[in-house]
Order: sequence, then C-alpha cells, then structure tokens
Amino acid sequence: MTQIKDLESDFDPNETPTGKYKAGKIRDENITNIIQAAEEVFVQYGYKGTSIQAIADKANIAKANVHYYFKSKSNLYIAVLGNLMHLWNDFFDQVTEDDDPAIVLDEFIRKKVALSYSHPRASKLFAMEIIQGAPHLKEYIRTEMRVWVRTKAKVIQTWIDQGRMAKHVDPVQLIFLIWSSTQHYADFEEQVLTIMNCAEYEQDMIDNISNFLSQMILTGCGLTPPQHNT
Repeated sequence: MTQIKDLESDFDPNETPTGKYKAGKIRDENITNIIQAAEEVFVQYGYKGTSIQAIADKANIAKANVHYYFKSKSNLYIAVLGNLMHLWNDFFDQVTEDDDPAIVLDEFIRKKVALSYSHPRASKLFAMEIIQGAPHLKEYIRTEMRVWVRTKAKVIQTWIDQGRMAKHVDPVQLIFLIWSSTQHYADFEEQVLTIMNCAEYEQDMIDNISNFLSQMILTGCGLTPPQHNT
C-alpha cells in the first residue's frame, strides 16, 4: 500500500513539462544533455527504478540543475516522451491539402526511419510506456494526440477525395502503419540487426529500409514514390 501511495504522490497524470523547458525548442545545451541522459536511464531502469540523482550523474551535472529545468521526475519523464513525439511528427505538422501527398508521405517515412536510427532509446521508452497502459501519457493521447491524428487524417482524406490517392486508403490506419513500421527498427533493433548479421545500423541500411517502406506504402496508396539518388 505504501508503494502505491508513493507512486501516486510522485506522478500527476495531468502534469506537463513546465519551467525552463519548452517542448520542441530544445536549444539549451543543458536541457539537451538532461533529456539525452534521462532517455538512457529511464530505458535502463524504468520509471520506478530511476531517480533524479541517477539522471544528474549520467548528465554529469548537479541534481539541483536538473530541478532547475524540471520540477519532478514525472515532469522530466513526460518531457522526454513529449520531445520524442515532437521529433517524430513535427514535419507532418506543417502539411497542407495543397502539398503533394507522395512527397509528404515519402519524407515522413524517411524521417521516421532516420529517427529510429538516431533516437532508438527514446522510441523504446515510448513503447514501454504504451505496453504498460500509457499511465503517464493517457491524458495526452486522449486529448492532444487524438486531435493531431484527426487533423492530419482530414488532410489525407482531402487528397483521397481529390482523386490524388486511392479510395481504399483509411487515413487513420495509414498513420498507424507509418508509425509502427518505422518504429519497428528502433524497438526491435536487436532482433533486426541479429537476423541481418549486422553490428549496427549503417547509412546504406537506413536508405534501403526507407526505400522499401516508401515503395510499399506509397504504391499501396496509389502513389508513385519520388526518385532519390542513392
């Protein structure tokens, strides 16, 4: 019972990052350092097993400096996940009905694959959060993320209505497909690399994965993938 009370007092499901941190605008070197350190520690020890002191030690800064930017562990945890989702989706935030759907979807897929390579820890952390029932992100998913998906689905639906994409495409399922297929290469990194007999992802692998996913997804949507020099 004590552990349950401690967890409840440590986490507010309605909490969002506050203070010096601003989501999507990580330019301060200290914030970047803290976010990167927190990603690694949270993935290694989980939310319950992580302390602010451990994150401060990993970032090689004083614990007080972490609290200067983030008022609590849950505040920092949400900031780490929020930063990841911003990185994943910020490109798609700028999409309009006038854009070319083939170019937009191709770039979205390629950016997501690249982020699976550059931010694998953060993707795994997000997957762990969702598998556990999204206890720290449930409100965000129910509100902001739901609105984001519906807004982008409307743009895709307009492309379909204009005859620029195949009529059988379900916009929401398409977004889910792009998310899941690209994040697979981060969340199941060990499996992929072992099967492919590789020590780590290299640029030619990233290019091949991006080309394959773009080709499969775009042609399935009735689109012609843009040509890329490789």
